[in-house]
Amino acid sequence: MKLNRSTDMALRMVMLAGARGGRLTVEELATDLSLPRNHVAKLVQRLQRMEVLVTVRGRTGGVELAPGALRLTVGHLVRAFEGSDEIVDCAQPPCPLRSACRLRTTLRRAQTAFLATLDEVTLEDLIATPTGPLLLGLPLPDGQS
Repeated sequence: MKLNRSTDMALRMVMLAGARGGRLTVEELATDLSLPRNHVAKLVQRLQRMEVLVTVRGRTGGVELAPGALRLTVGHLVRAFEGSDEIVDCAQPPCPLRSACRLRTTLRRAQTAFLATLDEVTLEDLIATPTGPLLLGLPLPDGQS
């Protein structure tokens, strides 16, 4: 199963916010993770609506993880971004094998197993060593250490 680019970007943004703690700007997220700024801004809004990130306006504003966000599972975020649609669409156009096809059932089982595995991993797990220190070593904006 392949994740959409938005899902991948959102996960990396949450990982960086979790590892750094405190507030980050959209610009910092985009620069440090080598992501397009416009996409990051849209994903920040979406993650805020999902109550994963909190945004603060103003001169010292930015984004930070919402309280308890690190306890969310990767599966939760993947479902929120990817939806729960089946891997294959047997209805459009109608597949002549639908009534006796084992492929659809097999793919559904694989998708369930994939998500079950992601449900075992929290966002906090993602920023544990060795990933957390790597995230902390990403370039910081000028004037910060």
